[in-house]
Amino acid sequence: MDTLHKPHVLMISEITVDGKLTLGKGVSSKILMKHMSHEAEILLHETRAEYDAIMVGSSTIRIDNSFLTVRMVEGENPLRVIPNSLADLPLDANVFNTTNARTILAVSKAAPKERVDAFTAKGVDVVVCGEDRVDFPKLMDILYTKYQIKKLIIEGGPTLNWHMLHHDLVDEIRLIHMPFIVGGSDTPSLVGGMQINSENDMIKLELMNTKMYGSNMVTEYRVLY
Repeated sequence: MDTLHKPHVLMISEITVDGKLTLGKGVSSKILMKHMSHEAEILLHETRAEYDAIMVGSSTIRIDNSFLTVRMVEGENPLRVIPNSLADLPLDANVFNTTNARTILAVSKAAPKERVDAFTAKGVDVVVCGEDRVDFPKLMDILYTKYQIKKLIIEGGPTLNWHMLHHDLVDEIRLIHMPFIVGGSDTPSLVGGMQINSENDMIKLELMNTKMYGSNMVTEYRVLY
């Protein structure tokens, strides 16, 4: 089997003191992000401008209807990457307007041809990788080799974050700490997926940096595999 290549991957997220990403299941993260300091907002958009591509999951698009563009600072919009195994996201979602930024929709072979054709007709690049679900290691290889993506930022929800960490694809994590507690046993946290079986399965991190951006502390970690 050929060796797969991958971009350098930074996971970035706002997170509450109790590790939550939103106020509740199915609730937009934009509500929480309204309380982010201006300095932290600038950091988020500066980071987008520094990276070749940005990736979020299907649920984020459905709930937030994100644009994933650079605002507040000067810089090019990154290429947008949306993994969506069955190509069942709304065609009119903001991220599929390719006027200002190019978008890749990563689908599996199970995606219906008429859905794939509809996205292609909108100017979206459709990449097929995986049988029934998107194959993330293969997707990273395609982004690196075909699209020359050397640096990828993921602003994912718990499912995408878990898939990327599970496959050892994340290099760094940057957390923007929000000084709130929201609670909720089913409120989305940073990483979802399968529960680990023992401490040997924990993903180890090395703290690299901490800095205050207005009222938000930002921590940066290196992921140790």
